[in-house]
Amino acid sequence: MVMRPSEPRRAGPIAALAGALLLIALPASAAYREEVGLAADLESGQVLYREQHLMRAAPDGGLLERLVVYRCVDGTPFARKRVDYRDAAAAPAFQFEDVRSGYREGVSRAGGDARVFVDRPDAEPQQAPLPEGNLVADAGFDQWVRREWPRLTAGESVPMAFLVPSRLTSYDFKVYEVEGDEVDRAGDRRFRLRLGGLLGWIAPHIDVVYAERDQRLLRFEGLSNLRDDAGDDPLKVRIEFPEPPKAADAEAFARLAAEPLRACRVGA
Repeated sequence: MVMRPSEPRRAGPIAALAGALLLIALPASAAYREEVGLAADLESGQVLYREQHLMRAAPDGGLLERLVVYRCVDGTPFARKRVDYRDAAAAPAFQFEDVRSGYREGVSRAGGDARVFVDRPDAEPQQAPLPEGNLVADAGFDQWVRREWPRLTAGESVPMAFLVPSRLTSYDFKVYEVEGDEVDRAGDRRFRLRLGGLLGWIAPHIDVVYAERDQRLLRFEGLSNLRDDAGDDPLKVRIEFPEPPKAADAEAFARLAAEPLRACRVGA
């Protein structure tokens, strides 16, 4: 049975950005790779869910596709995201679906027409032309970090226009390096993402930690793009990616893409 919120709320720009930060750079080695992230409540440390990432790369190592399945602690798959980088690495086409509430969002690209869409429970689907300009969307954030790495590690505060599908528009963020904390290792780089303008003073920030050696995302701290089981409030999480990607294959990719999603209780 699909659980639906009685009064669905629109995801804010911080929560929307969260999904993009959890999509990790693929090393230029095998065509298929797999990586797993473990999400825990940021305050209590209770394990909430895990993310299973499968990535497909071109012969030159460039990312082509990413498939992410979100699982409850018992392994039940309840949400999925599929990302296609081939038309625009920084603002790729993608589709996200969470069957706990029936929420869907993404970017479609077909025949030169690029659109952003959102489908909320108990509401009419919405769509709009993709905003123009130097846009970053969803999994394109990781490509953006690698491109801007020299500026970020040199101490600059780098502006970024990030797409928020639930609002059918983009918001201005700034990204800058901050001091590491007690959970970071020597040589790790911690970056902070904050909304620009007055919103930056009142909205929560997100921290991401990257390995300096290979620019791989190691840790995420802040509001998740996933909401609670009622579909109301974004989860506040710490997500760890403890192990580097391992080899996978086309069969594993196809199996994960076809696995049926079912509603379950996150954290149960």
